[in-house]
Amino acid sequence: MTATPSRAARRRATLRSRLLGLLLTAAFALALVVAGTGLVLGRVLERQDAVTETFFDAVTQADGAYIQLVDSETSVRGFALTGDEVTLEPFERAAEDDLSFRTLAEREAERGLDPELTAAAQAAGEAGRRWHEEFAQPVMEQVRAGGTAAVTSQEIESGRVLFDDARGKAETYMTLLRDRRSDAVDELSTWTLVAAGTVVLLVLAAIAVGISLWVALRRWVLEPLRDLAADARAVASGDLTHPVEATGPGEIAALADDVERMRVALVTEVRAVEASRAEIADAHEQLTTQAEELRRSNRDLEQFAYVASHDLQEPLRKIASFTQLLQKRYGGQLDERADQYIAFAVDGAKRMQRLINDLLGFSRVGRMGGEVTDVDLDAALAEAVDNLGERIAETGAVVTHDPLPTVQGEEALLVQLFQNVVGNAVKFRHPDRTPQVHLSARRVGEEWEIECRDNGIGIDQQYADRVFVIFQRLHAKDVYEGTGIGLALCKKIVEFHNGRIWIEPSPETGTRILWTLPVPAADTVDATP
Repeated sequence: MTATPSRAARRRATLRSRLLGLLLTAAFALALVVAGTGLVLGRVLERQDAVTETFFDAVTQADGAYIQLVDSETSVRGFALTGDEVTLEPFERAAEDDLSFRTLAEREAERGLDPELTAAAQAAGEAGRRWHEEFAQPVMEQVRAGGTAAVTSQEIESGRVLFDDARGKAETYMTLLRDRRSDAVDELSTWTLVAAGTVVLLVLAAIAVGISLWVALRRWVLEPLRDLAADARAVASGDLTHPVEATGPGEIAALADDVERMRVALVTEVRAVEASRAEIADAHEQLTTQAEELRRSNRDLEQFAYVASHDLQEPLRKIASFTQLLQKRYGGQLDERADQYIAFAVDGAKRMQRLINDLLGFSRVGRMGGEVTDVDLDAALAEAVDNLGERIAETGAVVTHDPLPTVQGEEALLVQLFQNVVGNAVKFRHPDRTPQVHLSARRVGEEWEIECRDNGIGIDQQYADRVFVIFQRLHAKDVYEGTGIGLALCKKIVEFHNGRIWIEPSPETGTRILWTLPVPAADTVDATP
């Protein structure tokens, strides 16, 4: 059954809400795990920084300050015994380095991270200052002023007490500093273990989310789609009567309903197509019969034209011969009107002969079964010009051409094509200039495009198609002789060779006749990259 819009909407909402709830829950769980992992990793980095940088630097500096304190005490005590300034070099280097417990105490106070550690550093720094001010400086001044004898044993003992106090407080600070570093190392180990656990938890959470999504998608999407696909395949295999059941939630059920409606519509269309196919078969049979009748009619017409034009030759020759004999023997013996009538009869017979010959040639195109060979168009044009030699000589026409290709066709027909085109160019010459006729060719795709350009009277573009219709003339027969078959014959010859012919506007004067001929198959293969 097809679900109603409200039920379909509820199903779609249920599927959407389930997927949305599942995704939000998974996202929330992963967000918590990721956030916890981030906090743990931050703590690990913090402890690692404290161990490897903060405490490491503090311990290193404390050891350096302690060594300088001991070296300073040894240097001052040696100076008090010997009075040699060389013994004070360690003391002076310590003063120049400014690496003392007072400096360390100031740094601890600036960090403010551990008050106890700061207090221990300040105590060590204060004890060192007292030893320096109450013993070291006075003793060095007394020795420089009065020699080694100026320092009493009591002063030496007092300095030792001050130094022992400074050294003890420095050791206390260093011990506390090392304890803090040990605590930081323990914390780093603990947080490292916690970080490893959070990473494992993150991986497990991701796996759990993936499994949950896979189960939900299989149950809510994949299985209904599998059932729908099985029904669709059954219909696609040709069983149009197989129903498509609307299973699954939401959009999948709606999709199944759409497929079922499409199946029902397809069944209706198939039935209509089968009915139309029967009608088309009947129409095709009728068209085949009519086409065969049309071909037979065309053959009969061509045969009629050929037979009529051929059989008319004999009676026409008799009419022409006897009218010419009548004109020759009795010309001038009758009155002027009789001579005029005889001249009309002779002229009509001659024009009738030309018309019949042209019609006979027109009907022969494609019927004579001439041999198709490779035709050199340069040679064909030369033969055509030679046939027109007398007319060309009379008019002084100049016929030129670019190199022309070789094509496949009937040589006699292509010679006739050139002869008619060039003959028309010479016939329709301009009275004020010498006829100039030029032929050229260029390859356009799989065709040769051949052009004949002249400087004659030209053809108005509105008559560009009319001139290729048989018996169509644009000029009176007493102005330009001819039967009106020439360009129609050219068109038939070109179309017989699977080409086309047309007239294009000339940018200057005269006429541009263009036609195409197929490129031979061998040339096409050679030109293929």
